[in-house]
Amino acid sequence: MFKPALLLSLLFLSQNMKSNPIENDTLKKPHVVLDEVVITSYKEKKNIREIPASVSLVSLSEIRNKNIMDVKEISSYVPNLFIPDYGSKLTSPVYIRGIGSKINAPSVGLYVDGIPFFEKSVFDFDMNEVERVEVLRGPQGTLYGRNTMGGIINVYTKNPLIYQGATLSATAGNYGQTRFSGSYYGKLNDSFGYSVAGSYKHTDGFFKNMYTGSMADNQNSASGKLKLFWKKSPRFNSNLMVNYEYSDQGGYPYGLMDLKTGEIGDVNYNRYSSYRRGVLTSGLTMNYSFDKFLLKSVTGYQYFDDRQAIDQDFTTKDLYFVTQTQRQHMISEELEMRSAGDSRYTWLNGFFAFHQSSVSEVKVLPIVKDYNAPTDGFAFYHQSTLKDLILEKLSATVGLRLDYEKSSQDYDYVKIVSDVTQPVQSLDTKLDFSKLTPKFSLQYQFTPNNMAYATVTNGYKTGGFNTSFDADKDQTFKPETSWNYEVGGKFSFFGDRLKGDASLFYIDWRNQQISQPLASGKGLMLRNAGKSYSKGVELAMQGNVCKGLNLQMSYGYTEAKFRSYISGANDFSGNYIPYIPRQTMMLGGDYTLNLNSRFIEQLVFSTQYIGTGKLYWNDKNSVNQGYYGILNGKVSARKGNLMVDFWIKNATSTHYTAFYLESLGNSFGQKGKPMTLGTTISYSF
Repeated sequence: MFKPALLLSLLFLSQNMKSNPIENDTLKKPHVVLDEVVITSYKEKKNIREIPASVSLVSLSEIRNKNIMDVKEISSYVPNLFIPDYGSKLTSPVYIRGIGSKINAPSVGLYVDGIPFFEKSVFDFDMNEVERVEVLRGPQGTLYGRNTMGGIINVYTKNPLIYQGATLSATAGNYGQTRFSGSYYGKLNDSFGYSVAGSYKHTDGFFKNMYTGSMADNQNSASGKLKLFWKKSPRFNSNLMVNYEYSDQGGYPYGLMDLKTGEIGDVNYNRYSSYRRGVLTSGLTMNYSFDKFLLKSVTGYQYFDDRQAIDQDFTTKDLYFVTQTQRQHMISEELEMRSAGDSRYTWLNGFFAFHQSSVSEVKVLPIVKDYNAPTDGFAFYHQSTLKDLILEKLSATVGLRLDYEKSSQDYDYVKIVSDVTQPVQSLDTKLDFSKLTPKFSLQYQFTPNNMAYATVTNGYKTGGFNTSFDADKDQTFKPETSWNYEVGGKFSFFGDRLKGDASLFYIDWRNQQISQPLASGKGLMLRNAGKSYSKGVELAMQGNVCKGLNLQMSYGYTEAKFRSYISGANDFSGNYIPYIPRQTMMLGGDYTLNLNSRFIEQLVFSTQYIGTGKLYWNDKNSVNQGYYGILNGKVSARKGNLMVDFWIKNATSTHYTAFYLESLGNSFGQKGKPMTLGTTISYSF
């Protein structure tokens, strides 16, 4: 049986709730004091004000009011988080506090409903039916392990035992932007809920290829989601999720760049470049509460199959066209046992294991390269927290993780001449790594919403294999490590009407994995730098200025440089690390006007100014993008079950470079997206 208007009423979280944030949710209170949401993440079951770390939360109302459609758009609202939007879904690097990876495995982790995503080629996905996103900045390897040296992004989808009803939504905008989505949340009884959702998205593209006369970056994508939640008893519950997303897009709208003026020319190459991807993600989570401890199991499976086709000379000449296919299976299992209750001493023990198989092929005819690269790993971890240490309200946390990983790469390089395969090179290389990563923190909780903390954390990212290399010695690269030193605090003033957090950090970085162009100019590889550092400051604030008006700001400053890095005849010591913005900034506000008129019951106005830069594009620091700002806005009108949104992004048509690269002796860039605007109509029943 459908439950009218309930789903839309759950789209917004109340500003002044003090208990369950969902149960008190109404459309008349469309904004949220984010920090009052109790984190129910896989690792930390604490209020966000009590976690001794830099944590940002993007809530359901934030996602809606700011019209966030995919993961890449989250970076605009979190200090020192940068996810550049260029190329295709395959190119989704994530940088936090200067730590990231342009190619190969990421340095920032991503979990969706507790399921790990190990490859950045699956990071860019539709935000449909997402309830909230948590971003933890700084190394999270002690609890999360692999690929979390820069931080972790946790994404949570809606719970069908809480949300009920159906919603249909349609979007239309310039550049042929269309999107249709629908969802239904129901339950058989008070203990078993289910949800189904689907979406379709199309874009004509933003950049025209002058050679072909068609758009270079058109896109079509579709997704389907199923979620089952069973709460058998107060002691046991389980959650099953299955997601599938398919996308087929043109990409890589790169034009020749004039290095003197910084101007980027038109896209103008002769072969259509594209990226096609199918991703299946499923997970089963089970929780059981014993009298003295809690036990959790998370089993995950992910499969993706993709194909990249790219005119890598990006000119009208038919010089260098590459096709790359990849199929990957990843199975993971995590068991966690934690102490029950909120006693003075709390503890957590965990075990994690995974198997990842990856088969890929690269073709640059007549050359064909095949890779078979299985990876296995496991880890044990522990964390203890002791409250009222020496002083009342002073707590200490100690954590330790042991990781072991082994991998291999079976590499075959052949030439096909007149339909005859001629072997050129064959390598079968094995690697294994192990590492202990400790964590120490102190925190003083002045009040439930005011605290100060200091942490020292060891970061680690495993080594691996390059898929492009000129010499055998460059087939592999070593692990990178770091020590992260951080002090910070979380504060609340004027009866919780103004809240925020601030932090200072310093990262000592060793054997940094840096992407470099091959000597041949045909591709990129990872190479270890000597020593690097990253230091900076972060500040985030939000305030309920008056009834209906909520203001937000976030600011991050990062100085990330090579201490010692010599590559061949080049000495890059003292240079800025590329792809790291010096500053990230967001100034925003939301205003809700309750009219209760015949035609419109409620209006919500939302606007954000987003600043980024300066950043360098290469190790030489010879090419850069200066600071730039983008203005976004949205107006939402509600009448009963109907919601109509009018939105605009990059309202001032700011020109900036989204990406820069060098290929075959030429310099190319991708322009940032132009002004986009449109409308979205949603109806719930």
